[in-house]
Amino acid sequence: MTSSSENNIINSWLQNAKPWVYAVQNNEIESRSLITNKAIIDAILEKKPQKVLDIGCGEGWLARELSLSGIHVRGVDVVPELVDEANKQGGGTFQILSYKDLSKGVIKEKFDIVVCNFSLLGNESVSNIFQCIADLLNEEGYFIVQTIHPISGCGDAEYKDGWRKGSWVGFSDNFTNPPPWYFRKLETWEELFQHNGFSLHQIIEPYNPKTKASASIIFIGEIATKKKK
Repeated sequence: MTSSSENNIINSWLQNAKPWVYAVQNNEIESRSLITNKAIIDAILEKKPQKVLDIGCGEGWLARELSLSGIHVRGVDVVPELVDEANKQGGGTFQILSYKDLSKGVIKEKFDIVVCNFSLLGNESVSNIFQCIADLLNEEGYFIVQTIHPISGCGDAEYKDGWRKGSWVGFSDNFTNPPPWYFRKLETWEELFQHNGFSLHQIIEPYNPKTKASASIIFIGEIATKKKK
């Protein structure tokens, strides 16, 4: 697969926006409803932010949850149908924005936390996003990423970076054309943070008691050059 896979990711989400909204709002995704939703909420709340930028916000469920704690959330996503639903449901301010435009510095606002919750699927697009995150954060801010765990999510494939075919296994039959995704080793994720001015403040591995494996991995990065109090 080549960079055309980046476009395939977007096309897939454009096609699957409606079933995704239904699945999220009706708790059809077991790992999320049982484990990973709470894990990302807890990781964010522990830092006591006032302003959060949710990149790849989808239909805005995370913003709605954070708003219950008085947090202002700005969400961006490339899929119009998802952003429309987020605006309809409320809980934050949402706009249609591609990762490409975001990486060009379109947003000038500063945030206490920038979060990407299972929204970093590509290769070049993710590298570009990482390069702009530090400019979006306050000096004491954090970059929080939840994604597929490199170990438990590797499956039977070789443990090396590279594009993989997508799958909707475990989802309803309403989903079609699964998006490809770029697999990264643990070392590669760590290097992404370090090469873009972050030190890893914490790594969390939410545990799935049913599969006896990590349900995901959460990286919490902080600007490496920030002044320590």
